[in-house]
Amino acid sequence: QVQLVESGGGLVQPGGSLNLSCTASGRNVRIYIMGWYRQAPGKQRELVANTGSSSGNYADSVKGRFTISRDYIKNTVFLQMDALKPEDTATYYCHADHPYLPAKESWGQGAQVTVSS
Repeated sequence: QVQLVESGGGLVQPGGSLNLSCTASGRNVRIYIMGWYRQAPGKQRELVANTGSSSGNYADSVKGRFTISRDYIKNTVFLQMDALKPEDTATYYCHADHPYLPAKESWGQGAQVTVSS
């Protein structure tokens, strides 16, 4: 497995922006599909975005507002969040998905994002 460390959460006003970072360590990080999930209280964890396609895969609720990017040299994945809404409030988790070995799946520790005026 790889180990994931997240940073960049915080409190922002509606319409504001945040950038989340997730740095991975371990073996063969480059072959993993990287992504971001989020979970609000009382809700199921949902996929926000991942790198499974050349343009990125996005939940409909964040499409056009969030952008996932990846630095293969630094083993870091980012989630740029713009035009934030109160409904984006959640704990955001970085995720690493091995392409064919599900036992090697890894999760970050979570970063709290709160959007409120």
